[in-house]
Amino acid sequence: MNLTFAGIDGIIILSVFAIVMLVIGYLSGRGEKDLHHSLSGYYLAGRNLGFIALFFTLYATQYSGNTIVGYAPAAYRTGFPWLQSISFMTIIIGVYLLFAPRLYVVAKRRNFVTPTDWIQHRFNSKAVTILSIFLMLWGLGNYLLEQLVAIGQAVSGMTGGTIPYQVAVLAFIFVMLVYEWMGGMKAVAFTDVMQGIILMVGIVVFLIGGLYLVGGNFADVTRYIHEMEPVKTAVPTWDVSVNWFSILLLVGLGASIYPHAVQRIYSAQSERTLKRSFSRMAWMPPITTGLVFLVGIIGISLYPGLDKAGSEQLVGMMANDIAAINPFYYWMMIIFFGGIVAAIVSTADSVLLSFSSMISNDVYGKFINPSATEHKKVMVGKVVGIIAVFLLLWIAWNPPGTLYEIFILKFELLVQVFPAFVLGLYWKGLEKRSVFWGMLAGALLAGILTWTGNKTIYGIHGGVLGLGLNFFICIVGSYIFKVSKDQASKVEEVISLDVKA
Repeated sequence: MNLTFAGIDGIIILSVFAIVMLVIGYLSGRGEKDLHHSLSGYYLAGRNLGFIALFFTLYATQYSGNTIVGYAPAAYRTGFPWLQSISFMTIIIGVYLLFAPRLYVVAKRRNFVTPTDWIQHRFNSKAVTILSIFLMLWGLGNYLLEQLVAIGQAVSGMTGGTIPYQVAVLAFIFVMLVYEWMGGMKAVAFTDVMQGIILMVGIVVFLIGGLYLVGGNFADVTRYIHEMEPVKTAVPTWDVSVNWFSILLLVGLGASIYPHAVQRIYSAQSERTLKRSFSRMAWMPPITTGLVFLVGIIGISLYPGLDKAGSEQLVGMMANDIAAINPFYYWMMIIFFGGIVAAIVSTADSVLLSFSSMISNDVYGKFINPSATEHKKVMVGKVVGIIAVFLLLWIAWNPPGTLYEIFILKFELLVQVFPAFVLGLYWKGLEKRSVFWGMLAGALLAGILTWTGNKTIYGIHGGVLGLGLNFFICIVGSYIFKVSKDQASKVEEVISLDVKA
């Protein structure tokens, strides 16, 4: 993503964004006496996020700067079959609507702070809770690693290498830790509003500039690709179609139970606010991922023949050419790429906040020191979160694979929590021993396939195969080892939407 034109202007814009984020953090925490003494105050913004803040923080959860930096090169390499990116971003919203409103009502009544509060409340099983905590922390750790890698690449590329990769990561991680420490979820949500607006506007301007470079006729782009690289416009083969469906399941189900996404459900001001936010989110896949897809397709015509490593620089190459059109595009590209960096940082802060909340509430508060005050839990979460960041930084110095490969890795294990998390909301007959063994078997199968290099079998991801095994054990086991009438009655009370329950 190298921008040869940015230089000192890029450094100035990045500095402005950093200062704005710090100011937001300060203002978010100022006068909030309970912010650092309450788990819900610090991690859930007091459960009082309104429509605008909730919409943009949900938007930032689903879309990051990586949506532009990583997905456009994927479209370049894959061609029109990468339309799947719009589909799996859309299906996430559908899955949210399947369980989010119901979960919100239960969480509001029971004052949940983390996703595994629901797991513990539903199954009352230490084994199921601990395994869920591990799998969710695995997903968060991978996601945070992805953001750390992206921050370094984005800042270094935007400044033409003036700010080295390692310095870029350290500088913006410091900014993130400071404003998150001061303002918690409230600061995170308000920075999401800023970066979300810039990202939306920037994508549109970027696409317009790309179309200008190819003469303004997208039909000519399609015709060129069909003639020069027909495989990228051809009807997908059976293997590609199977892989497409596999990704839909892996990402659609996995992303919907991101711990930081679930906590945004808890943070909504009301159920109406939550539903309004999701209804607007349904329009975002074509507006965001769809436009990024078009950018990648245009890139095939502009820069033919790029290898995998070269295609990873596609967005930066195109930005250089767009910036050369006129001064307006020059400054828009600099602001846009500053927004990309801010978006990546904003996604990282959400993940870190959720990671530290699970450490403080689920690990420390439930198993190490159950008698700890909420203030002490918050402090433990903050400190452990900082330690976790620097452990991941050690890995980020030598990033493993492309951003998309890192992106896929985290879902293989995270998605195994889905049957317990969502099926448990609706089926009172779901039995906890079957849930545990299903989750464990699915995670082991997915992990073994991933770690042995067999990421897909006949186009199906290891995480999806593990999820299939997981569902099978959960359902069959629950019919064999049926819950007692007394247990079923208790579960009915747990999942009931009756406020008096």
